[in-house]
Amino acid sequence: MTASASSSSQPPSRRIAEELRAAIEAGRLAPGDKLPSERALAQQYGAARNTAREAIRILSEAGLVTARHGSGVFVRESQRLFRFGSDRYARANRETGLTPFRLEARRQGKEARIDVVAVTREHPPRDIAERLGVAADEESVLHRENHYFADDEPVQIVSTYLRWDEADGTPLTQPRTGKDGIYGRLEDLGHVMTRVRDEITARMPTPAEAAVLGLPSGVPVIEVLHTSLDQEGEPFEVSRYVHRADLTGLLYELAVE
Repeated sequence: MTASASSSSQPPSRRIAEELRAAIEAGRLAPGDKLPSERALAQQYGAARNTAREAIRILSEAGLVTARHGSGVFVRESQRLFRFGSDRYARANRETGLTPFRLEARRQGKEARIDVVAVTREHPPRDIAERLGVAADEESVLHRENHYFADDEPVQIVSTYLRWDEADGTPLTQPRTGKDGIYGRLEDLGHVMTRVRDEITARMPTPAEAAVLGLPSGVPVIEVLHTSLDQEGEPFEVSRYVHRADLTGLLYELAVE
């Protein structure tokens, strides 16, 4: 890296960020490498320290680097945790004894952790009420919220909604639902998943989501609104997955009819 980029018409912080990005993409700065300090970058490029700080912020928002308190700024691992949309609910996968997330993490060499944050009876959001066919103005759903981690890094928030009149009095109202998780208990109630509908959008996070996921400023989320349909074509479970866009991806392999 050199200071020759100062002849560019770009703002100084952007020029520094682009040179660092080029070094990361070319492998001159590898995953885990520590970036020079703000002071060192400022001296190298003949810029103010605030300019160097802004350059690092640009790289952080692009998901290329991460700051570790008291240690410095490091190049982020490029590998993302992928959600396998095509087979994540297959019975063969369930027979492994692992939930879809734990299986996906294991396939990709990551350690999974799932924190059960809340299990409550609630009024459903309107989009959930529409898909489950329940009243939005009543406490008509059971809401289960889980936070998911890969290698202790938060990667997604999952809010699952079930009809209260079905879940009431079952293990579904407990943090731990037993073998095969919620889908095993829903099969006990007569709902065998035969189809799924995933609605995928990208958006900026809410402040609460950004806090839970530890999102740098400017990093979006991927939202997957998942609906499970049973053997009668009836929707029986809706989950909202909010993924860190810089750490996760979606992989769908679908047959063409």
